Amino acid sequence: MNKKIQLLSILFLGVSQFAFSQIKEEKLVLNKKREPEVKKIEKKKTSVETIKNYPPEEKSQNPVKYTITDVPAVSDFKTSTIQGEDVTPKFDGTAQNNYVQFGMGNYGKILLDGNISKTLENKFEVGADVHLLSTKGLRKDYDWKSGQTAATIGAFLNSYGEKGKFNINAEYGLDSYNYYGIYALQPAGDVDLKQKVNQFKVNGYYDFYSNEILNDVRVKSYFLKDHFDAQENQVGILANFSKHAVELGKSGINLNADLGVGLDAVKTDFAIRDKNSANFFNMNLAPKVTFRKGESYLMIGSSFSFLNAKNSNTLMQEQLKNNKTYWFPQAEFQVAAAKEFKFYGGVDGGLKLNTYADMLQANPFALSDQYLKPTETKYHFYVGLRGDIDETLKYDFSAGFGKMKDIMFFKANSLFDNVYTLNRSAYDFANTFSAVYDDGNVSDIKGSVQYFPLANLVLDGELRFTKYNLKNFDNIYNVPLFNASIGAKYTMLDKKLLLGFKGIFASDRTTNSYAIEGVDAPGMIFQSTENTNDKVGGYADLNLSAEYKIHKNFSIFALGNNLLSSKYQTYKGYKVLGAQILGGVKITF
Repeated sequence: MNKKIQLLSILFLGVSQFAFSQIKEEKLVLNKKREPEVKKIEKKKTSVETIKNYPPEEKSQNPVKYTITDVPAVSDFKTSTIQGEDVTPKFDGTAQNNYVQFGMGNYGKILLDGNISKTLENKFEVGADVHLLSTKGLRKDYDWKSGQTAATIGAFLNSYGEKGKFNINAEYGLDSYNYYGIYALQPAGDVDLKQKVNQFKVNGYYDFYSNEILNDVRVKSYFLKDHFDAQENQVGILANFSKHAVELGKSGINLNADLGVGLDAVKTDFAIRDKNSANFFNMNLAPKVTFRKGESYLMIGSSFSFLNAKNSNTLMQEQLKNNKTYWFPQAEFQVAAAKEFKFYGGVDGGLKLNTYADMLQANPFALSDQYLKPTETKYHFYVGLRGDIDETLKYDFSAGFGKMKDIMFFKANSLFDNVYTLNRSAYDFANTFSAVYDDGNVSDIKGSVQYFPLANLVLDGELRFTKYNLKNFDNIYNVPLFNASIGAKYTMLDKKLLLGFKGIFASDRTTNSYAIEGVDAPGMIFQSTENTNDKVGGYADLNLSAEYKIHKNFSIFALGNNLLSSKYQTYKGYKVLGAQILGGVKITF
């Protein structure tokens, strides 16, 4: 290969954070629409095509497996994780379910990751996986503790029958960290800032090989409890009914009819401060019909939600009940002039139940006492253009506008107790956030590109511009106007060496913050002044990785995260780790 091309390729190489990698059979996600919604699904080369109607026996013997990755912000530190999973490039076509890897790095970072499975004679596959990531935090920046430990352990069962496939998995997760983002006070180094979240999940999934009538059934459930005795229980079921590939005469047009039926119940109780509690029961119906000819189609449908909600405040002895029916439009079209140019557009909407578990995914420093309300997207119109040019360049660009009610975002809290003392609760240092809600409009522009200039080089880029115009707040807090990512992976030395690059970029975000000072008055108190237009700076976070196969069953790897060594903040007061280097070994068997 030309040396200039090699040099140019290596300059772009690397990867994002190395967190909890795993390969599972179609991981169950009932509500996929969580921010940031940047997902990639790559089929393994050894997979068969995902065609619903080919012979069940063939499909059962060759199950399609997917790797599902979320693109996170990047530093393996609590503040920089945005629903993140491992996005380290994998060797194509060589991924194995049975592996273990171990790594160590600066900031006291320890990584342990493993997965093992076994297929039995009766077409049952059983397996387990374990993931651990620990860091001691920013000990030179803070006198108090800022470390974290996150761990999950799970077991799963897959069964491939003659009519369909079945999956069930159970998982226990532990997230232990500190509310270390104190910027307005100077507490002692031994202050207790601990928060700990335990979550147990059980998910089930049955997929019929045929699209006749009952297509698939999904069940999810979890139980969550944190260090401050907040508890949340959730159970949901989604069934998809369908009748596909109905030919309409000799027009060449096929009709697909679908009906989604979902039930979702969530109960949340908090034990501190206002002792809020919430109880939601939501039923969803989503009928739709699709007319398809070639790669052009027209989908027309609706979505109905029947919500029963109850909020109560134990401290104030208040209780609010609400029963409401919602209707949302659902429609989409695509005009495929050619595979290179496909124009599409549509409208959608929906109701999202905001849960404490979801809040902790977006902001782990949320106070363990939240007022929960669902967010309603009344409508969201969008248009876009996508295509595949010579299987070398794939792109998708779109723009949209929507109207929303009860948009949820996070507002910084001040002190809860103004008594002049530092002997206070872990969450009472102006270091937590609470959900607030407002109505408004949202405008968005999204784009993604994948480019394959060489057989062993893949480049990709994504961007998102989101602008909110709110009814009551001048600015939406802690949401960037613009974020983007660029990445690449490059294999060389007869596919023994895999190099990767990932860059994550975000613009400034507006937030509120507090200045706190002591007042010399009888009894001495703290007094706080709020700034409603503070800024949390944007960032550029660059990451590199390398993995070398010494043997088909043994690899060594090195990761470099946040190589610009910028201790930026994702929430006010919460710096992320600087430049991180981690190395380790991986064994497959």
